[in-house]
Amino acid sequence: MVNMPNSLNQRPLLTDAHLSLLSPQHPLRAANTADSAMLQALTGRASAHTPVWFMRQAGRSLPEYRKVREGIPMLDSCLNPELAAEITVQPVRRHQVDAGIFFSDIVVPMKLAGVNVDIVPGRGPVLDVAIDSMSDIDKLPELEDSALDVIREAVSNTVEQLGSTPLIGFAGAPFTVAAYMVEGGPSRDHLKPRTMMHANPEAWAKLAAWAARTSGQFLRAQIEAGASAVQLFDSWAGSLGEADYRRFVQEHSATALSMVEEFGVPRIHFGTGTAELLPAMHEAGADVMGVDYRLSLSEANRRLGGGIPLQGNIDPALLASGSEALFAHVDQVLESAQAAPTHIANLGHGVPPSTDPQVLTDLVSYIHTNTKK
Repeated sequence: MVNMPNSLNQRPLLTDAHLSLLSPQHPLRAANTADSAMLQALTGRASAHTPVWFMRQAGRSLPEYRKVREGIPMLDSCLNPELAAEITVQPVRRHQVDAGIFFSDIVVPMKLAGVNVDIVPGRGPVLDVAIDSMSDIDKLPELEDSALDVIREAVSNTVEQLGSTPLIGFAGAPFTVAAYMVEGGPSRDHLKPRTMMHANPEAWAKLAAWAARTSGQFLRAQIEAGASAVQLFDSWAGSLGEADYRRFVQEHSATALSMVEEFGVPRIHFGTGTAELLPAMHEAGADVMGVDYRLSLSEANRRLGGGIPLQGNIDPALLASGSEALFAHVDQVLESAQAAPTHIANLGHGVPPSTDPQVLTDLVSYIHTNTKK
């Protein structure tokens, strides 16, 4: 049973009861990130300008990232608290974006639980053995809370450097995580998990429930250590039709999101190629919906019935098109976003590695300047 989310007018802002669950050092209490432009927009409040951050803003587009990561494997970087903090802060320092996004990977909780997975350069996450049967799933280890201490340390280091700039935590949504596990690595069409849903629904349900628990634990640890908002990434949900999403996936995404509901922090839900799934994804419990570049924000607002803060959805391809074409496109996005109650500017997918960092810096400045209230 999926809990229907509140409309914007019914959604409570952070209350004393919410804040009491957080440590006195948490930025929502100590650094007042609740009144930042980012948190204002995420909670449906008017802000002094449209806040902006970029998915994959911490990464290969930055020369300083490539320098500090030189010779260090991806998962080792994610699990080094000092390095993860430095990488998270780099784009905030350079671009003046309105939030940091925690530098990690969706397979980190899997790794911390004891699953043999690595990130292979040029390919992505690869498991030693695919998890594609009930017997494999029965052997999956549970994620121990103490294993997340390295994440808490990394987040604590990060928020100390960010000060009043909020940190967004994240996790992979259960479908995307489980899809990697069933395939044993990346896939273009995700045929194996889609087949398992119908051929062995009991096994699929058990695997998706495991993924939901670990993602929820990962989100909780980040909030406890200082994240002011979270985003659930369903990178591969666009391979599903709405009926299969509702039958086999929605409840598991709802589980992951519900595991942080008590904190009251904004929960963003984003997927690529998910225009037809937006209402179903929102019903899983998100407070804010991310929209990819394939659908206008005004149409997303209509499909969601209005009242939902939206995030997005600049086409990453335009980052290399020259400033005239890029800014004309951004103007269209900002105009389309006026249909929504509030808007957080972002890309409709991640920053391409080849992006000129100056383009992102200029884009942030352009959005801030042209949306000043």
